[in-house]
Amino acid sequence: MENQKTMGSQTKVALPMVQLFFLLLSSFCLFAQSSIDQGKAFYESRKYQDAKKVFQSVPEKSSEYATAQYYLGRIAFDKKEYDDAADYFEEATENNAKEPEYFNWLGDTYAAIAKNGNVLTQASMAIKMKKAWEKVVELDPKSLDARTSLIGFYSQAPAFMGGSMDKAKGLATEVMKLNTAEGHWQMGSILAKEKNTAEAEKEFSKMLKANPDYVRNLAGYYVDQKQYDKAFELFEEALKKNPDDYLSIYRFGKAAAMSGLKLDRGEECLKKYLNHIPLYNEPSIAGANMRLAQIKENKGNKAEAKKYFEIAVKLDDGLKEAKEGLERTSK
Repeated sequence: MENQKTMGSQTKVALPMVQLFFLLLSSFCLFAQSSIDQGKAFYESRKYQDAKKVFQSVPEKSSEYATAQYYLGRIAFDKKEYDDAADYFEEATENNAKEPEYFNWLGDTYAAIAKNGNVLTQASMAIKMKKAWEKVVELDPKSLDARTSLIGFYSQAPAFMGGSMDKAKGLATEVMKLNTAEGHWQMGSILAKEKNTAEAEKEFSKMLKANPDYVRNLAGYYVDQKQYDKAFELFEEALKKNPDDYLSIYRFGKAAAMSGLKLDRGEECLKKYLNHIPLYNEPSIAGANMRLAQIKENKGNKAEAKKYFEIAVKLDDGLKEAKEGLERTSK
């Protein structure tokens, strides 16, 4: 009887302890979630230091730890600290291997590292970026971003690194099933790389038929081909439909800077772009200052050109053309 009473007494004491444990666990999860939400708000407002402090405070055992690492990676990527970004994204994917967005950004970061690295770095990163993007496609069969990244990889990488035009075309055909216009754009771009201009033009025609908004993509293609008159005409067409199409605004200015044509209109576009806060997939303010400097230089205004080159270099000292321009205009 004494043992039974003791057991009953222990049970009565244990219940509140269990309740307390779950109460503390619940409070911890709510705290972690509120911290993540606060960090996201700081990140979206570009208050990177505040966001970083919040995300770094999330404990490793928290269910939100992978999310915190992902956003730390985004902050580092935005600041062009690509090695740090890779570390954060790797940590995020290790702690949550089912989130395709984490792997997509990891692949993009490896690509950024490769772009600025030597041949050995490029070879190492090529394997890693390909693997990361393939993981995205595995997790999310409808992912366009990863497929288009893989198309870029296969169509640009040498064969010994895994490049293959046939694989690129195969992926472009898959993309057509998900987004017709994007698929034709990708296929046309591949054919253009193969110097098959006639077939590329056919793909671009199908692209515009599927989605007329892809006109700026075609304009960009004509810039690459140095067919500037066609490019300017198409950029203007895009801007008539949407005067706040900032990607077309920037690209018009860039084309003017590169070609020495339509300089006044190019300057107008770039000045408008400088009053815009670029999104992730849009060119940087540093780049816009550099292109505006090139337009000023083309116009013979050396002092103004120097001023904008200085701003560009101050914002991004990795801009080679800006550094060369500053050197020219400082003599």
